[in-house]
Amino acid sequence: MVRVMEAVPNFSEGRDLAKVRALVDVIAAEKVDVLDWSADADHHRCVITYVGDPPLVEAASLAAARFAMEHFDLREHRGVHPRVGALDVLPFVPLDNVRMEDAVASARRVGERIGRMGVPVFYYGRASDPPGRRLSTLRKGGFEGLQRSFSAGLMPDEPPGADRPHPSAGVTCVGAREVLLAWNVYLEGVGLADARAIAAKIREAGGGFHGLRALGLHLPGCDRVQISMNLEDPARTSPLAVFEAIERETAERGGCVVETEVIGMAPDALVHPGGVNRLLLPDLGPARVLSRRVAQHVSERSSGRTDIPDSAE
Repeated sequence: MVRVMEAVPNFSEGRDLAKVRALVDVIAAEKVDVLDWSADADHHRCVITYVGDPPLVEAASLAAARFAMEHFDLREHRGVHPRVGALDVLPFVPLDNVRMEDAVASARRVGERIGRMGVPVFYYGRASDPPGRRLSTLRKGGFEGLQRSFSAGLMPDEPPGADRPHPSAGVTCVGAREVLLAWNVYLEGVGLADARAIAAKIREAGGGFHGLRALGLHLPGCDRVQISMNLEDPARTSPLAVFEAIERETAERGGCVVETEVIGMAPDALVHPGGVNRLLLPDLGPARVLSRRVAQHVSERSSGRTDIPDSAE
């Protein structure tokens, strides 16, 4: 039986592509299948997606955490995206023949090891106790807000007794979750205040779409405005419905939507017939669809075409 788990770590480095490529190599060296990576200079952030047998995904994640701690320095980091760590977010996602309980166990094992490296860890999503802690709670105030000490009501889970962040690597948020859609929608003819107002209206916290987290951002390097989003349950909440709401809100303010960008892999809910063109997705080919790449990964492992070993039954 082939078991497949996904990890989608987000790192606070999007400008030094030599370092990003070195990080991708470190991850791939652990015999996982790197499906995608991207880096953005304005966000100053990179996202890497890889899949494999759970023990190998754990090993790759620990290697990535050590690389981030040794090579990325938040004291010199400025970007538009909220962040609290060099390895900012590390979610584990159960796919083929892996249960959510397995993903939670992986998150806890990796989190404990990262804590032993000297980087405090907060668990979130299904890995927190009780489950459901949100990233927005953990990242409020950013790395700068953590500098002196942790707040009394929000102490790290790992290592026991930690009372301050790592001086350069901050903290890491380690979680377990289902497949989500990470995407950005670019607007023209409106400003940052409009983008923030639209994001506030459509996100779940503002009474908008279920499971939608949204931020309005201005990207100074390209002088563009975007709404940056995570849709936590794209099977329940239609991405097309969210997109059309953004279109309406933008048009009411005298602007228009010009492009959609997917970060990482695309869930099936995004690629229904006609949806790609309607959503203004210029670069979404079959290689970016998660289910197709996982099926290919499973086929190759089952036929012995890769050297990725299955875990013991």
